[in-house]
Amino acid sequence: MIPDHVTHAVSKALWMLPPAMTSQQARVMLFAIGLQESRFEHRFQVVQGKPDAKGPARGYWQFERGGGCKGVVNHDASRFWMAHVCQARDVPFDAPAIWNAIETDDVLAAAAARLLLFTDPKRLPEVGDVGGAWNLYLRVWRPGKPHPQTWTNLYMEAMRMLA
Repeated sequence: MIPDHVTHAVSKALWMLPPAMTSQQARVMLFAIGLQESRFEHRFQVVQGKPDAKGPARGYWQFERGGGCKGVVNHDASRFWMAHVCQARDVPFDAPAIWNAIETDDVLAAAAARLLLFTDPKRLPEVGDVGGAWNLYLRVWRPGKPHPQTWTNLYMEAMRMLA
């Protein structure tokens, strides 16, 4: 289940970006990746065996400071729009500030996630293309320990959010 506050955050984030970035394909990818990364339950990376420790990733989409955060700040495709979103969210436009803010700012986190998808040179997969969506996730998020066994069900849940 995707919480209402997440669907609202995604909508607000997409509203801040150009209309070409607000497709149904983008929404499905954002919901599916958020479910895959955190189930929309954890705003920081959970460290196995250390319940109070925080791993290096932040936000529902699990961005690392030197990974996704650095990527959306430095990539030619995302830099302009990430600066725009940071200004609107009153967050300095640099990877450490974004990394710190996305733990609690779901709109900023959703916008960063959409912009990270935008850095991929390929088109977003059509809604329903589970394999294409998985491949995009692997290319762009580069998860350290991917869990392909959970992807299909989570992607289907994300598709139900469009209905």
